[in-house]
Parts: sequence; C-alpha cells; structure tokens
Amino acid sequence: MSQRTSSGRSKGGTPATSLLDTAGVRYTLHSYQHDAKIPSFGTEASSKLGVPAERVFKTLMAAVTGSNGTFLVAAMVPVSESLDLKLLAAAMAAKKAELADPQLAQRRTGYVLGGISPLGSKLANPVVLDESALNLATLYFSAGRRGLEIELAPALLVELCQATVAPIGRKS
Repeated sequence: MSQRTSSGRSKGGTPATSLLDTAGVRYTLHSYQHDAKIPSFGTEASSKLGVPAERVFKTLMAAVTGSNGTFLVAAMVPVSESLDLKLLAAAMAAKKAELADPQLAQRRTGYVLGGISPLGSKLANPVVLDESALNLATLYFSAGRRGLEIELAPALLVELCQATVAPIGRKS
C-alpha cells in the first residue's frame, strides 16, 4: 500500500484527482494492489487499506425516475451497507430508483465498475451521500481506478459535488 497527500498535480492521476488538484483541495491518495479475483471492490479496499468498512464508501449509479423523466444519480454508501433504493428515490423526490445498467454507468462516468468516483465523471450526475458520512472526520472513496482511493473530509466532498446528504444506506 502506498499513500500520498496532495494539494498539487498528481502523477498518473485520474479525472477525480485532477479535479481536486485544479480546485487546490488537499486530499490523501491511497493505493493498493487490486486483486481481480476479489468480487467486492469496496471490501477489498477496506481490507487492504486497514480502514473500517464504515469509512470506505462505494459509488453506485442508479437510474431515478421522477416527474422530469429518468436520470442517473451517483449514490454513495459505506461498503458495510447496501443502497436502499426506496430511500434514494425519496431523497431525490422521485417515484422510483433502480441500479443503472453497468455499461451505461461506465459510459456515463468514464470509469470502470469498481472504480467509479463521484468526482470527474464524463457527464455530470447528481450525487447523494449517505448521512453517516457526516459523522466521520474523513471518508474514503474511489479515485477513479480500482486500487486507488481518495481520503477526504465529507464536507469538502459535499461542497465539490453539490451533493445531497440523506439516509440512503441500510445494514447489509
């Protein structure tokens, strides 16, 4: 595992780290060797970085349908929890929510599954962050590549993403 604190240009960066660098935001970048045989990317990050699963957040793309049609939302919940689609729909004042088609999620964000970040997507998506994040000094989330995590204060993430904070997670 390697770790780097940055407030300048990251070498080998991703759109997510480039966004942070351009904004002059201080963050810590953590990397680990991703094992393609491990099916749960978030659990792998938690384990390999030695960070409690409640501090590592997964970014799931969901299709939310409301009165203005269907749109994609980046929903962030701790890897120790599942995304509650009914709560996500309620947070977005929508009728329903369902997980987005994986291929659509990858095309829309420009990231691969297991590396989707709420920052630096090809096309802008609303972000909904589970309210549990606000109880943390910092949280971890994908930097846009498997095996690469950003550690950042939740308030900064909310500000950068203009995120909605709501109870969208449920114990697995």
